[in-house]
Amino acid sequence: MHAGNARYIKREDLPETVPVFPLAGALLLPMGQMPLNIFEPRYLSMFDDALAGSRLIGMVQPPLCGGEIKDKNSDKPDLCSVGCLGRITSFAETGDGRYIVSLTGICRFRVMDEIQGGRPYRRVHCMPFVSDLSMSDDEDKLVDRKGLLAAFRAYLDANKLDADWDSISHASNRSLVNSLSMMSPFGPAEKQALLEAPDLKTRAETLIAITEILLARTCGGGDPLLQ
Repeated sequence: MHAGNARYIKREDLPETVPVFPLAGALLLPMGQMPLNIFEPRYLSMFDDALAGSRLIGMVQPPLCGGEIKDKNSDKPDLCSVGCLGRITSFAETGDGRYIVSLTGICRFRVMDEIQGGRPYRRVHCMPFVSDLSMSDDEDKLVDRKGLLAAFRAYLDANKLDADWDSISHASNRSLVNSLSMMSPFGPAEKQALLEAPDLKTRAETLIAITEILLARTCGGGDPLLQ
């Protein structure tokens, strides 16, 4: 796995502890690109420290309780058990105290326990999903690309949207599945289900199923799964 100027191949290439950025509805997947606008002092401090060190940040969602974000008004909400490590591959200072950052997804991780104190931001001990560091051509071939594109096209048609079909036709199955998952307008629970899918084939199947449910509810006048 390459990200920027770094290469991640084995467990030893990744830290045992990482700073985490809790953000509901944010989905980062391996090889995905996530733009962030950083302005809170604690997260500015976190990114300063990351830039001076490994450049790795853990993106993780707060969990849901009854369809709502648990402790959403808390300064320290609970964390979902699975997040994704991202490397800072570009950043710019805005001149008004903000950072515009791009994270490149490296691999998913499991939160083992949280480190208490010592920093204005949160840190956890993590267990990386090392299998995400290697990409199998066989796994890529198992994706139902035809079904995925059909669901995507139906969603676009239902919402009177268009897409760059030339670029889509040249995208690998892995890039297609992960990109569509990240840009999907689904809520936090659906995003977490896509993140925790055990493999690419299952993630594609989950994406198709959620999209079909959304289309059925939208066309039937029910509540959609949008944020």
